[in-house]
Amino acid sequence: MSDTPPRPAAPPLASNIPEYTVSEISGAVKRTLEGAFGRVRVRGEITELKRYPSGHIYLSLKDEGGKIAAVVWKSAVSRLGLEPENGVEVIAQGRITAYGERSTYQLVIERLEYAGVGALLARIEALRLRLTEEGLFDAARKQPIPLLPRVVGVVTSERGAVIQDIRTTILRRFPRPILLWPVPVQGEGAAQQIAAAIRGFDALVEGGPVPRPDVLIVARGGGSLEDLMAFNEEVVVRAVAACRIPLISAVGHETDTTLIDFASDRRAPTPTAAAEMAVPARVELAADIAQKAARLIGALNRLTQECRLRLQRAERGLPDLPSLVGTARQSLDDRAARLLMALPNLVQARRAALVDVERHLPAPWQIIEARRNAVALLAQRLRSGLQHVAAQRRAGAAQIIHRLTAAPLRASLREAGSRLDGMAGRLEAISPEAVLKRGFVLVFDRNGAPVATAGAVKPGAELRLHFADGDVRAVAGGSGKQRQGSLPL
Repeated sequence: MSDTPPRPAAPPLASNIPEYTVSEISGAVKRTLEGAFGRVRVRGEITELKRYPSGHIYLSLKDEGGKIAAVVWKSAVSRLGLEPENGVEVIAQGRITAYGERSTYQLVIERLEYAGVGALLARIEALRLRLTEEGLFDAARKQPIPLLPRVVGVVTSERGAVIQDIRTTILRRFPRPILLWPVPVQGEGAAQQIAAAIRGFDALVEGGPVPRPDVLIVARGGGSLEDLMAFNEEVVVRAVAACRIPLISAVGHETDTTLIDFASDRRAPTPTAAAEMAVPARVELAADIAQKAARLIGALNRLTQECRLRLQRAERGLPDLPSLVGTARQSLDDRAARLLMALPNLVQARRAALVDVERHLPAPWQIIEARRNAVALLAQRLRSGLQHVAAQRRAGAAQIIHRLTAAPLRASLREAGSRLDGMAGRLEAISPEAVLKRGFVLVFDRNGAPVATAGAVKPGAELRLHFADGDVRAVAGGSGKQRQGSLPL
Protein backbone atom coordinates (compact mmCIF):
# COMPACT_ATOMS: atom_id res chain seq x y z
CA MET A 1 0.00 0.00 0.00
CA SER A 2 1.21 3.44 -0.66
CA ASP A 3 1.64 5.93 2.13
CA THR A 4 0.96 8.78 -0.22
CA PRO A 5 -1.87 10.93 1.15
CA PRO A 6 -5.02 11.28 -1.05
CA ARG A 7 -5.35 14.26 -3.28
CA PRO A 8 -8.13 16.70 -2.52
CA ALA A 9 -11.26 16.50 -4.77
CA ALA A 10 -11.27 18.75 -7.74
CA PRO A 11 -13.86 21.51 -7.65
CA PRO A 12 -16.87 21.05 -10.00
CA LEU A 13 -16.51 22.51 -13.41
CA ALA A 14 -18.57 25.59 -14.00
CA SER A 15 -21.46 25.25 -16.74
CA ASN A 16 -23.56 27.84 -18.59
CA ILE A 17 -26.58 25.43 -19.09
CA PRO A 18 -29.45 26.57 -16.91
CA GLU A 19 -30.97 24.11 -14.50
CA TYR A 20 -34.79 23.74 -14.15
CA THR A 21 -37.11 21.66 -12.12
CA VAL A 22 -39.68 19.39 -13.73
CA SER A 23 -42.47 21.72 -12.70
CA GLU A 24 -40.67 24.67 -14.21
CA ILE A 25 -40.22 22.85 -17.53
CA SER A 26 -43.88 21.71 -17.57
CA GLY A 27 -45.09 25.21 -16.78
CA ALA A 28 -42.82 26.75 -19.40
CA VAL A 29 -44.06 24.32 -22.06
CA LYS A 30 -47.66 25.00 -21.11
CA ARG A 31 -47.17 28.75 -21.25
CA THR A 32 -45.39 28.46 -24.56
CA LEU A 33 -48.13 26.35 -26.14
CA GLU A 34 -50.94 28.48 -24.84
CA GLY A 35 -49.15 31.69 -25.75
CA ALA A 36 -48.03 30.59 -29.19
CA PHE A 37 -51.29 29.07 -30.39
CA GLY A 38 -54.02 30.56 -28.21
CA ARG A 39 -57.39 29.68 -29.71
CA VAL A 40 -57.13 27.40 -32.72
CA ARG A 41 -59.31 25.47 -35.18
CA VAL A 42 -58.12 21.93 -35.82
CA ARG A 43 -59.44 19.71 -38.60
CA GLY A 44 -59.38 15.94 -38.19
CA GLU A 45 -61.28 12.70 -37.86
CA ILE A 46 -62.73 11.80 -34.45
CA THR A 47 -61.36 8.57 -32.96
CA GLU A 48 -61.03 6.91 -29.55
CA LEU A 49 -64.21 8.63 -28.34
CA LYS A 50 -65.00 7.93 -24.67
CA ARG A 51 -67.70 9.35 -22.44
CA TYR A 52 -67.08 9.29 -18.69
CA PRO A 53 -69.70 9.23 -15.92
CA SER A 54 -68.45 12.63 -14.86
CA GLY A 55 -69.86 14.06 -18.12
CA HIS A 56 -66.47 14.80 -19.74
CA ILE A 57 -65.72 13.48 -23.23
CA TYR A 58 -62.22 12.34 -24.22
CA LEU A 59 -61.29 11.77 -27.84
CA SER A 60 -58.52 12.12 -30.40
CA LEU A 61 -58.32 13.93 -33.72
CA LYS A 62 -56.22 12.38 -36.45
CA ASP A 63 -55.28 12.87 -40.06
CA GLU A 64 -52.82 11.18 -42.43
CA GLY A 65 -49.77 12.39 -40.55
CA GLY A 66 -50.59 12.58 -36.88
CA LYS A 67 -52.95 12.46 -33.92
CA ILE A 68 -53.70 14.86 -31.08
CA ALA A 69 -55.57 14.12 -27.85
CA ALA A 70 -58.58 16.27 -27.03
CA VAL A 71 -61.06 16.73 -24.22
CA VAL A 72 -64.52 18.28 -23.95
CA TRP A 73 -65.32 19.39 -20.45
CA LYS A 74 -68.81 18.75 -19.11
CA SER A 75 -69.61 22.47 -19.10
CA ALA A 76 -68.96 22.71 -22.86
CA VAL A 77 -70.81 19.52 -24.00
CA SER A 78 -74.16 21.29 -24.37
CA ARG A 79 -72.58 24.02 -26.54
CA LEU A 80 -70.63 21.80 -28.94
CA GLY A 81 -73.06 22.27 -31.86
CA LEU A 82 -73.13 18.59 -32.87
CA GLU A 83 -72.99 15.12 -31.41
CA PRO A 84 -69.42 13.75 -31.66
CA GLU A 85 -69.11 10.31 -33.27
CA ASN A 86 -66.18 8.13 -34.21
CA GLY A 87 -65.19 8.36 -37.87
CA VAL A 88 -66.67 11.83 -38.47
CA GLU A 89 -64.38 14.50 -39.83
CA VAL A 90 -64.85 17.72 -37.90
CA ILE A 91 -63.31 21.11 -37.27
CA ALA A 92 -62.69 21.53 -33.54
CA GLN A 93 -62.41 24.98 -32.08
CA GLY A 94 -60.62 25.43 -28.75
CA ARG A 95 -57.24 25.99 -27.18
CA ILE A 96 -53.99 24.00 -26.83
CA THR A 97 -52.88 23.17 -23.33
CA ALA A 98 -50.33 20.86 -21.70
CA TYR A 99 -50.97 18.20 -19.08
CA GLY A 100 -47.83 18.32 -16.93
CA GLU A 101 -48.44 15.17 -14.89
CA ARG A 102 -48.18 13.03 -18.03
CA SER A 103 -45.97 15.28 -20.13
CA THR A 104 -48.64 15.43 -22.82
CA TYR A 105 -50.49 18.16 -24.58
CA GLN A 106 -54.13 18.17 -25.61
CA LEU A 107 -56.80 20.24 -27.28
CA VAL A 108 -59.57 21.55 -25.06
CA ILE A 109 -62.53 21.62 -27.44
CA GLU A 110 -65.22 24.26 -27.04
CA ARG A 111 -67.14 23.79 -30.30
CA LEU A 112 -67.34 21.25 -33.15
CA GLU A 113 -68.32 21.71 -36.76
CA TYR A 114 -68.56 19.26 -39.59
CA ALA A 115 -65.58 19.51 -41.88
CA GLY A 116 -67.28 20.49 -45.11
CA VAL A 117 -70.23 19.15 -47.02
CA GLY A 118 -68.59 15.82 -47.75
CA ALA A 119 -68.37 14.89 -44.09
CA LEU A 120 -71.97 15.88 -43.50
CA LEU A 121 -73.18 13.88 -46.47
CA ALA A 122 -71.16 10.83 -45.42
CA ARG A 123 -72.65 10.94 -41.94
CA ILE A 124 -76.18 11.41 -43.30
CA GLU A 125 -75.75 8.53 -45.74
CA ALA A 126 -74.45 6.20 -43.04
CA LEU A 127 -77.44 7.04 -40.83
CA ARG A 128 -79.85 6.61 -43.75
CA LEU A 129 -78.52 3.14 -44.53
CA ARG A 130 -78.75 2.07 -40.91
CA LEU A 131 -82.34 3.31 -40.52
CA THR A 132 -83.31 1.75 -43.85
CA GLU A 133 -82.14 -1.63 -42.60
CA GLU A 134 -84.35 -1.17 -39.54
CA GLY A 135 -87.37 -0.61 -41.81
CA LEU A 136 -88.14 2.97 -40.71
CA PHE A 137 -88.52 4.08 -44.33
CA ASP A 138 -90.71 1.20 -45.57
CA ALA A 139 -93.68 2.20 -47.73
CA ALA A 140 -95.95 -0.06 -45.65
CA ARG A 141 -95.52 2.33 -42.70
CA LYS A 142 -96.92 5.30 -44.62
CA GLN A 143 -100.33 6.59 -43.51
CA PRO A 144 -102.90 8.24 -45.80
CA ILE A 145 -103.47 11.98 -45.41
CA PRO A 146 -107.10 12.74 -44.39
CA LEU A 147 -109.19 14.55 -46.98
CA LEU A 148 -110.45 17.31 -44.69
CA PRO A 149 -108.71 17.48 -41.29
CA ARG A 150 -110.46 19.14 -38.38
CA VAL A 151 -107.22 20.51 -36.84
CA VAL A 152 -103.82 21.01 -38.51
CA GLY A 153 -100.72 20.78 -36.28
CA VAL A 154 -97.58 22.67 -37.29
CA VAL A 155 -94.05 22.20 -35.92
CA THR A 156 -91.85 25.14 -36.94
CA SER A 157 -90.45 28.41 -35.73
CA GLU A 158 -93.00 30.96 -34.55
CA ARG A 159 -90.99 33.65 -36.29
CA GLY A 160 -90.36 33.73 -40.00
CA ALA A 161 -92.28 33.37 -43.21
CA VAL A 162 -92.95 29.63 -42.93
CA ILE A 163 -95.83 29.77 -40.48
CA GLN A 164 -97.28 32.81 -42.29
CA ASP A 165 -97.22 30.96 -45.62
CA ILE A 166 -98.95 27.95 -44.06
CA ARG A 167 -101.61 30.11 -42.40
CA THR A 168 -102.27 32.09 -45.59
CA THR A 169 -102.52 28.97 -47.74
CA ILE A 170 -104.90 27.13 -45.38
CA LEU A 171 -107.07 30.25 -44.99
CA ARG A 172 -107.24 30.64 -48.74
CA ARG A 173 -107.99 26.99 -49.56
CA PHE A 174 -110.19 25.78 -46.70
CA PRO A 175 -109.97 27.51 -43.30
CA ARG A 176 -109.07 25.03 -40.57
CA PRO A 177 -107.87 25.55 -36.97
CA ILE A 178 -104.04 25.58 -36.80
CA LEU A 179 -102.22 24.38 -33.68
CA LEU A 180 -98.61 25.65 -33.63
CA TRP A 181 -95.85 24.07 -31.54
CA PRO A 182 -92.99 26.60 -31.80
CA VAL A 183 -89.46 25.15 -31.92
CA PRO A 184 -86.03 26.35 -33.08
CA VAL A 185 -85.31 24.89 -36.51
CA GLN A 186 -81.51 25.08 -36.33
CA GLY A 187 -78.75 25.45 -33.83
CA GLU A 188 -77.93 23.81 -30.54
CA GLY A 189 -80.71 21.52 -29.20
CA ALA A 190 -83.03 22.12 -32.16
CA ALA A 191 -83.28 18.40 -33.02
CA GLN A 192 -84.31 17.44 -29.48
CA GLN A 193 -86.99 20.13 -29.36
CA ILE A 194 -88.39 19.17 -32.78
CA ALA A 195 -88.60 15.50 -31.72
CA ALA A 196 -90.24 16.51 -28.43
CA ALA A 197 -92.86 18.58 -30.31
CA ILE A 198 -93.74 15.64 -32.59
CA ARG A 199 -94.03 13.29 -29.63
CA GLY A 200 -96.08 15.90 -27.77
CA PHE A 201 -98.61 16.17 -30.58
CA ASP A 202 -98.80 12.37 -30.83
CA ALA A 203 -99.45 12.11 -27.08
CA LEU A 204 -102.59 14.29 -27.22
CA VAL A 205 -105.82 12.36 -26.68
CA GLU A 206 -109.11 12.70 -28.51
CA GLY A 207 -111.58 14.91 -26.66
CA GLY A 208 -108.91 16.43 -24.39
CA PRO A 209 -108.53 20.09 -23.49
CA VAL A 210 -106.07 20.50 -26.37
CA PRO A 211 -107.50 19.17 -29.65
CA ARG A 212 -105.53 16.37 -31.28
CA PRO A 213 -104.49 17.29 -34.85
CA ASP A 214 -105.57 15.08 -37.74
CA VAL A 215 -102.43 15.93 -39.72
CA LEU A 216 -98.99 17.36 -38.83
CA ILE A 217 -96.73 19.64 -40.86
CA VAL A 218 -93.02 19.83 -39.94
CA ALA A 219 -91.55 22.75 -41.88
CA ARG A 220 -88.74 25.24 -42.17
CA GLY A 221 -87.37 27.50 -44.90
CA GLY A 222 -84.38 26.91 -47.07
CA GLY A 223 -80.75 27.03 -45.94
CA SER A 224 -77.40 25.36 -46.18
CA LEU A 225 -76.80 21.72 -45.36
CA GLU A 226 -75.51 22.74 -41.94
CA ASP A 227 -78.71 24.72 -41.30
CA LEU A 228 -80.87 21.72 -42.14
CA MET A 229 -78.89 19.23 -40.03
CA ALA A 230 -81.47 19.26 -37.23
CA PHE A 231 -83.84 17.42 -39.57
CA ASN A 232 -81.18 14.80 -40.33
CA GLU A 233 -80.70 13.82 -36.68
CA GLU A 234 -81.67 10.30 -35.65
CA VAL A 235 -83.85 11.47 -32.78
CA VAL A 236 -86.05 13.48 -35.16
CA VAL A 237 -86.28 10.70 -37.75
CA ARG A 238 -87.33 8.15 -35.12
CA ALA A 239 -89.94 10.53 -33.70
CA VAL A 240 -91.42 11.01 -37.18
CA ALA A 241 -91.46 7.25 -37.87
CA ALA A 242 -93.20 6.53 -34.54
CA CYS A 243 -95.82 9.29 -34.93
CA ARG A 244 -99.38 7.93 -35.29
CA ILE A 245 -100.66 11.17 -36.82
CA PRO A 246 -100.17 11.46 -40.62
CA LEU A 247 -97.16 13.76 -41.07
CA ILE A 248 -96.07 15.97 -43.98
CA SER A 249 -92.43 17.13 -44.12
CA ALA A 250 -91.61 20.46 -45.78
CA VAL A 251 -87.95 21.22 -45.03
CA GLY A 252 -85.94 23.55 -47.27
CA HIS A 253 -86.58 24.11 -50.94
CA GLU A 254 -87.60 21.60 -53.59
CA THR A 255 -83.99 20.46 -54.19
CA ASP A 256 -83.25 19.95 -50.48
CA THR A 257 -83.65 16.43 -49.12
CA THR A 258 -83.36 15.47 -45.45
CA LEU A 259 -83.83 12.16 -43.65
CA ILE A 260 -87.15 13.33 -42.24
CA ASP A 261 -88.49 13.23 -45.82
CA PHE A 262 -87.88 9.45 -45.97
CA ALA A 263 -89.69 8.80 -42.68
CA SER A 264 -92.67 11.13 -43.18
CA ASP A 265 -95.94 10.01 -44.77
CA ARG A 266 -95.75 12.69 -47.47
CA ARG A 267 -92.98 15.05 -48.60
CA ALA A 268 -93.76 18.56 -49.78
CA PRO A 269 -91.20 20.63 -51.72
CA THR A 270 -92.13 23.82 -49.81
CA PRO A 271 -94.18 24.77 -46.74
CA THR A 272 -96.83 26.24 -49.03
CA ALA A 273 -97.10 22.94 -50.88
CA ALA A 274 -97.39 21.14 -47.52
CA ALA A 275 -100.38 23.32 -46.60
CA GLU A 276 -101.95 22.55 -49.97
CA MET A 277 -101.50 18.82 -49.30
CA ALA A 278 -102.99 19.12 -45.82
CA VAL A 279 -106.30 20.75 -46.83
CA PRO A 280 -108.21 20.70 -50.11
CA ALA A 281 -109.24 23.81 -51.97
CA ARG A 282 -112.83 24.62 -51.05
CA VAL A 283 -113.63 25.89 -54.55
CA GLU A 284 -112.17 22.76 -56.15
CA LEU A 285 -113.90 20.55 -53.62
CA ALA A 286 -117.25 22.26 -54.23
CA ALA A 287 -116.73 21.98 -57.99
CA ASP A 288 -115.83 18.32 -57.64
CA ILE A 289 -118.91 17.69 -55.51
CA ALA A 290 -121.09 19.54 -58.01
CA GLN A 291 -119.60 17.55 -60.88
CA LYS A 292 -120.14 14.27 -59.05
CA ALA A 293 -123.69 15.32 -58.14
CA ALA A 294 -124.41 16.13 -61.80
CA ARG A 295 -122.95 12.80 -62.88
CA LEU A 296 -124.96 11.02 -60.20
CA ILE A 297 -128.18 12.75 -61.28
CA GLY A 298 -127.46 11.90 -64.91
CA ALA A 299 -126.78 8.29 -64.01
CA LEU A 300 -130.01 8.11 -62.00
CA ASN A 301 -131.96 9.62 -64.91
CA ARG A 302 -130.45 7.10 -67.34
CA LEU A 303 -131.20 4.28 -64.95
CA THR A 304 -134.79 5.50 -64.50
CA GLN A 305 -135.24 5.74 -68.28
CA GLU A 306 -133.85 2.24 -68.80
CA CYS A 307 -136.16 0.87 -66.11
CA ARG A 308 -139.12 2.63 -67.70
CA LEU A 309 -138.28 1.16 -71.12
CA ARG A 310 -137.91 -2.34 -69.68
CA LEU A 311 -141.24 -1.92 -67.88
CA GLN A 312 -142.95 -0.83 -71.08
CA ARG A 313 -141.52 -3.80 -73.00
CA ALA A 314 -142.63 -6.12 -70.24
CA GLU A 315 -146.08 -4.51 -70.23
CA ARG A 316 -146.45 -5.13 -73.97
CA GLY A 317 -145.47 -8.74 -73.51
CA LEU A 318 -148.03 -9.37 -70.76
CA PRO A 319 -151.47 -10.80 -71.80
CA ASP A 320 -154.80 -9.17 -70.93
CA LEU A 321 -155.17 -9.59 -67.18
CA PRO A 322 -159.03 -9.49 -67.15
CA SER A 323 -159.07 -12.20 -69.78
CA LEU A 324 -156.64 -14.29 -67.76
CA VAL A 325 -158.79 -13.83 -64.66
CA GLY A 326 -161.99 -14.76 -66.54
CA THR A 327 -160.40 -17.86 -68.02
CA ALA A 328 -159.07 -18.89 -64.65
CA ARG A 329 -162.50 -18.31 -63.04
CA GLN A 330 -164.23 -20.41 -65.74
CA SER A 331 -161.69 -23.19 -65.34
CA LEU A 332 -162.21 -23.09 -61.59
CA ASP A 333 -165.99 -23.36 -61.97
CA ASP A 334 -165.59 -26.29 -64.36
CA ARG A 335 -163.29 -28.15 -61.99
CA ALA A 336 -165.62 -27.42 -59.05
CA ALA A 337 -168.57 -28.96 -60.97
CA ARG A 338 -166.48 -31.97 -61.95
CA LEU A 339 -165.36 -32.36 -58.36
CA LEU A 340 -168.97 -32.37 -57.14
CA MET A 341 -169.77 -35.16 -59.63
CA ALA A 342 -166.59 -37.08 -59.03
CA LEU A 343 -167.34 -38.06 -55.42
CA PRO A 344 -170.77 -39.72 -56.06
CA ASN A 345 -169.37 -41.45 -59.14
CA LEU A 346 -166.49 -42.75 -57.12
CA VAL A 347 -168.84 -44.05 -54.39
CA GLN A 348 -171.07 -45.70 -57.01
CA ALA A 349 -168.11 -47.36 -58.70
CA ARG A 350 -166.75 -48.65 -55.39
CA ARG A 351 -170.24 -49.96 -54.44
CA ALA A 352 -170.56 -51.81 -57.78
CA ALA A 353 -167.13 -53.34 -57.33
CA LEU A 354 -168.08 -54.44 -53.81
CA VAL A 355 -171.32 -56.05 -55.06
CA ASP A 356 -169.40 -57.87 -57.77
CA VAL A 357 -166.96 -59.21 -55.23
CA GLU A 358 -169.87 -60.21 -52.96
CA ARG A 359 -171.47 -62.19 -55.79
CA HIS A 360 -168.38 -64.30 -56.22
CA LEU A 361 -168.02 -65.02 -52.52
CA PRO A 362 -169.80 -68.15 -51.09
CA ALA A 363 -172.46 -67.76 -48.40
CA PRO A 364 -171.21 -67.88 -44.82
CA TRP A 365 -173.50 -70.79 -43.94
CA GLN A 366 -172.09 -72.72 -46.91
CA ILE A 367 -168.59 -72.14 -45.67
CA ILE A 368 -169.65 -73.22 -42.17
CA GLU A 369 -171.43 -76.30 -43.56
CA ALA A 370 -168.35 -77.25 -45.56
CA ARG A 371 -166.18 -76.87 -42.48
CA ARG A 372 -168.69 -78.83 -40.40
CA ASN A 373 -168.76 -81.67 -42.91
CA ALA A 374 -164.98 -81.71 -42.97
CA VAL A 375 -164.95 -81.90 -39.18
CA ALA A 376 -167.53 -84.72 -39.18
CA LEU A 377 -165.50 -86.62 -41.73
CA LEU A 378 -162.39 -86.20 -39.65
CA ALA A 379 -164.31 -87.37 -36.56
CA GLN A 380 -165.57 -90.45 -38.38
CA ARG A 381 -162.07 -91.21 -39.57
CA LEU A 382 -160.81 -90.74 -36.04
CA ARG A 383 -163.39 -93.17 -34.63
CA SER A 384 -162.60 -95.71 -37.30
CA GLY A 385 -158.93 -95.33 -36.61
CA LEU A 386 -159.44 -95.68 -32.86
CA GLN A 387 -161.60 -98.79 -33.33
CA HIS A 388 -159.03 -100.30 -35.69
CA VAL A 389 -156.20 -99.52 -33.31
CA ALA A 390 -158.20 -100.95 -30.40
CA ALA A 391 -158.95 -104.10 -32.37
CA GLN A 392 -155.30 -104.48 -33.30
CA ARG A 393 -154.27 -103.91 -29.69
CA ARG A 394 -156.89 -106.39 -28.51
CA ALA A 395 -155.78 -109.03 -31.06
CA GLY A 396 -152.17 -108.47 -30.12
CA ALA A 397 -153.05 -108.82 -26.47
CA ALA A 398 -154.96 -112.06 -27.18
CA GLN A 399 -151.99 -113.46 -29.02
CA ILE A 400 -149.69 -112.49 -26.20
CA ILE A 401 -152.09 -114.10 -23.68
CA HIS A 402 -152.34 -117.22 -25.79
CA ARG A 403 -148.58 -117.47 -26.02
CA LEU A 404 -148.04 -117.04 -22.35
CA THR A 405 -148.78 -120.22 -20.41
CA ALA A 406 -148.00 -119.03 -16.93
CA ALA A 407 -151.21 -118.78 -14.88
CA PRO A 408 -150.22 -115.58 -12.98
CA LEU A 409 -149.41 -113.87 -16.21
CA ARG A 410 -152.71 -114.91 -17.77
CA ALA A 411 -154.50 -113.69 -14.73
CA SER A 412 -152.66 -110.35 -14.97
CA LEU A 413 -153.56 -110.10 -18.61
CA ARG A 414 -157.19 -110.89 -17.86
CA GLU A 415 -157.14 -108.20 -15.20
CA ALA A 416 -155.51 -105.72 -17.59
CA GLY A 417 -158.06 -106.61 -20.23
CA SER A 418 -160.86 -106.07 -17.78
CA ARG A 419 -159.43 -102.66 -16.86
CA LEU A 420 -159.07 -101.82 -20.52
CA ASP A 421 -162.68 -102.78 -21.19
CA GLY A 422 -163.79 -100.71 -18.25
CA MET A 423 -161.83 -97.69 -19.40
CA ALA A 424 -163.23 -98.14 -22.90
CA GLY A 425 -166.71 -98.24 -21.48
CA ARG A 426 -166.12 -95.10 -19.45
CA LEU A 427 -164.53 -93.39 -22.45
CA GLU A 428 -167.56 -94.34 -24.53
CA ALA A 429 -169.83 -93.04 -21.77
CA ILE A 430 -168.22 -89.58 -21.73
CA SER A 431 -167.88 -89.29 -25.51
CA PRO A 432 -169.80 -86.27 -26.95
CA GLU A 433 -171.44 -88.54 -29.47
CA ALA A 434 -172.68 -90.83 -26.74
CA VAL A 435 -174.06 -87.83 -24.85
CA LEU A 436 -175.85 -86.65 -27.99
CA LYS A 437 -177.36 -90.12 -28.43
CA ARG A 438 -178.93 -89.75 -25.01
CA GLY A 439 -180.90 -86.71 -26.24
CA PHE A 440 -178.51 -83.75 -25.67
CA VAL A 441 -177.94 -81.02 -28.27
CA LEU A 442 -174.89 -78.78 -29.06
CA VAL A 443 -175.85 -75.13 -29.82
CA PHE A 444 -173.75 -72.95 -32.19
CA ASP A 445 -174.28 -69.38 -33.38
CA ARG A 446 -174.31 -68.36 -37.07
CA ASN A 447 -170.49 -68.10 -37.07
CA GLY A 448 -170.07 -71.64 -35.73
CA ALA A 449 -169.03 -70.60 -32.21
CA PRO A 450 -170.47 -72.76 -29.39
CA VAL A 451 -173.15 -71.12 -27.20
CA ALA A 452 -172.74 -72.12 -23.56
CA THR A 453 -175.37 -69.93 -21.80
CA ALA A 454 -178.89 -68.74 -22.58
CA GLY A 455 -177.93 -65.17 -21.75
CA ALA A 456 -175.55 -65.12 -24.71
CA VAL A 457 -178.47 -65.63 -27.14
CA LYS A 458 -180.34 -62.55 -28.36
CA PRO A 459 -183.94 -62.80 -29.66
CA GLY A 460 -184.00 -63.45 -33.37
CA ALA A 461 -180.42 -64.76 -33.46
CA GLU A 462 -179.69 -67.53 -35.94
CA LEU A 463 -178.60 -70.78 -34.23
CA ARG A 464 -177.44 -74.22 -35.34
CA LEU A 465 -178.46 -77.26 -33.26
CA HIS A 466 -176.19 -80.27 -33.56
CA PHE A 467 -177.87 -83.67 -32.81
CA ALA A 468 -176.24 -87.07 -32.90
CA ASP A 469 -177.50 -87.72 -36.40
CA GLY A 470 -177.30 -84.19 -37.93
CA ASP A 471 -177.78 -80.40 -37.65
CA VAL A 472 -180.92 -78.27 -37.53
CA ARG A 473 -181.10 -74.48 -38.00
CA ALA A 474 -183.27 -72.42 -35.66
CA VAL A 475 -184.05 -68.82 -34.69
CA ALA A 476 -184.06 -67.77 -31.02
CA GLY A 477 -187.23 -66.30 -29.61
CA GLY A 478 -189.06 -65.68 -26.32
CA SER A 479 -188.48 -63.29 -23.40
CA GLY A 480 -185.61 -62.99 -21.03
CA LYS A 481 -187.38 -65.02 -18.30
CA GLN A 482 -187.88 -67.96 -20.65
CA ARG A 483 -184.14 -67.83 -21.62
CA GLN A 484 -183.23 -68.21 -17.96
CA GLY A 485 -184.84 -71.65 -17.90
CA SER A 486 -184.60 -73.12 -21.36
CA LEU A 487 -184.27 -72.01 -24.93
CA PRO A 488 -187.67 -72.21 -26.71
CA LEU A 489 -187.36 -72.96 -30.37
